[in-house]
Amino acid sequence: MSAATKAEENAGAIVYEVLGRRALDVDTTIIDYIINVLKDESFDFGDKGEGAYQAVGDLLVDSGCVDDEPEARLVCGKLSEKIGSHGQTGKKEIVRSLTTPVRMYDGLCQEEPPPKKAEIEDGPPMSERDRAKLERRRRKDERQRELAYESHLEEMKASLAGMPVAHVHHGNGDEGSTVKDIHMTNFNISVGGRELIKDGSITLSHGRHYGLIGRNGTGKTTLLRHMALHAIDGIPKNCQILHVEQEVVGDNTIALQCVLNSDVERTQLLEEEARLVAQQLNGATEDKDTSERLQQIYKRLEYIDAYSAESRAASILAGLSFTPDMQQKPTKAFSGGWRMRIALARALFIEPDLLLLDEPTNHLDLHAVLWLESYLLKWPKTFIVVSHAREFLNTVVTDILHLHGQKLISYKGDYDTFERTRDEQLRNQQKAFESNERTKAHMQAFIDKFRYNAKRASLVQSRIKALDRIGHMDAVVNDPDYKFEFPTPEDRPSAPIISFSDASFGYPGGPLLFKNLNFGIDLDSRLSMVGPNGIGKSTLLKLISGELQPSSGTVFRSAKVRMAVFSQHHVDGLDLSSNPLLYMMRCFPGVLEQKLRAHLGSFGITGNLALQPMYTLSGGQKSRVAFAKITFNKPHILLLDEPSNHLDLDAVEALIQGLILFQGGVLMVSHDEHLISGSVDQLWVVSQGRATPFNGTFQDYKRTLKSA
Repeated sequence: MSAATKAEENAGAIVYEVLGRRALDVDTTIIDYIINVLKDESFDFGDKGEGAYQAVGDLLVDSGCVDDEPEARLVCGKLSEKIGSHGQTGKKEIVRSLTTPVRMYDGLCQEEPPPKKAEIEDGPPMSERDRAKLERRRRKDERQRELAYESHLEEMKASLAGMPVAHVHHGNGDEGSTVKDIHMTNFNISVGGRELIKDGSITLSHGRHYGLIGRNGTGKTTLLRHMALHAIDGIPKNCQILHVEQEVVGDNTIALQCVLNSDVERTQLLEEEARLVAQQLNGATEDKDTSERLQQIYKRLEYIDAYSAESRAASILAGLSFTPDMQQKPTKAFSGGWRMRIALARALFIEPDLLLLDEPTNHLDLHAVLWLESYLLKWPKTFIVVSHAREFLNTVVTDILHLHGQKLISYKGDYDTFERTRDEQLRNQQKAFESNERTKAHMQAFIDKFRYNAKRASLVQSRIKALDRIGHMDAVVNDPDYKFEFPTPEDRPSAPIISFSDASFGYPGGPLLFKNLNFGIDLDSRLSMVGPNGIGKSTLLKLISGELQPSSGTVFRSAKVRMAVFSQHHVDGLDLSSNPLLYMMRCFPGVLEQKLRAHLGSFGITGNLALQPMYTLSGGQKSRVAFAKITFNKPHILLLDEPSNHLDLDAVEALIQGLILFQGGVLMVSHDEHLISGSVDQLWVVSQGRATPFNGTFQDYKRTLKSA
């Protein structure tokens, strides 16, 4: 048993012993929190348990562990004595303020801590049976959370398993395109008893390109899943829908063949051709039936353009940054992000009637994003895309679907046009509401004034009827403002903060990724690194943070600087069976719940959202929990690896404002044009083992890529 585990058990036993049977009636989450606070080696109990009272005294009273404040102080004093006596905390140096001046050369007197009082028993000690009962209850609560999470995973797995398998459909050339417009009317979507869409109605016109937008947690991904499952009335049964959500399976199939295998008819015809040709070569005589069948196969292969399929698949993979060598590697050799690119390539190769893309740019570098934009502009069929990148939406979509207030509303035009149109609609709605309220108030005032005036009875009656005819008009309800409030560090280390001197790095057994890097970062730095995926941008962030050390040369980091690192790893590392508040309490034991709630609130995780299991949160909401965790200790420098992934458009805007106000250094890896242009001052281009400043804006950098 580890020392930490033994310390936790000792602290837990003492807490239950001091509180007695009353602990049985208190939620185990509260008891666990108190234990976590007191068992921390750095916790300062203070004189006579005053520090313990400041940390958990109010909680003891509010939860019913004690009756009043004096008893809470007594209990905290006993907890201080008992836990100290069991070795949980060492003796703490007492720092006393001096009542009279002293000469420095006289020295400072330091008194021994006062002797401990005799332990006072508060009722009979807790029996082994009661301890076992509490332990069973704690394990039961933990198991219930785990079971709920496992049930959620099974539901997700079953949902994905029910997705129809999409493949290339060639047809016979005589039926034409069978699927045109799609009309979905009066449908409802709910998850876990929570309504996401109520009385939804939408028409998808053939060949239009739709951008689906809405705040995190409103149900965008859930809507796409329901459409892919044909779970909404109005979707034709023969409509082939492909939702790009899962990465391809990692096996021995090479990337190019994995894309080609989605053309099932082509694969089967080529296999049959090879088998029949082999039979002819091995046969003694020519088989007439075999020859006729081969002629049919060749004719069909020519009709479905089978011999150009490989070059088309290779072209799509190349556009998504797969080199010829990478296209020949097995899928198991790729990371999850690259396998998602293969899944996207398959979808583009299949060309379904309705293509559903959920944040397709998350795993792409800028080169691939620019290629995907140009490819989707020529897309002949209908697609719906969810994206946080407004420039991407402005380029590829013809219409916007806005999911807001459980309603789906369609707008013509790109995202910028949608913003202008919606702002104008809201202003006009607010003006109409205010005018309506003024008219009603004026009529009501006349009615109230002359209600009992016989001479004006007819006028009053006409006003009452007119008031009824006006009816009710809803006020404009705006979404609450998002916020990203990065805490300001109270100290400010002096320069130099971080400096690279002839630093080189390469992974063991591999080539050098960086050679002789020389640069510095301070608290005023606002930088964004750009370059193709795989060039080493994330590796450079790890060198800066200290997660990796240079192979040669030196990297100096000030001992006083605090850095916060955000990456997809931190989001994936969240305990999804827990809730945000409980997760933060486990990460920062000893911190008051109110302080943790306030910090979560500074990133928009407020109210009941802080108490929801994290597996029920959207990707953007999980990202905000990760932001809250990494910034709790008030970092001086933020190192951000694709921070806008999974955030909705409003959240990206709030992130930009938060970074502008942050009093520290910012270094990010991103391909989000709006985020980069709004929050950093300089671009660094990572290429050929160097990180060099780019003289120009992000737009200038995009132009250089397009012209290359």
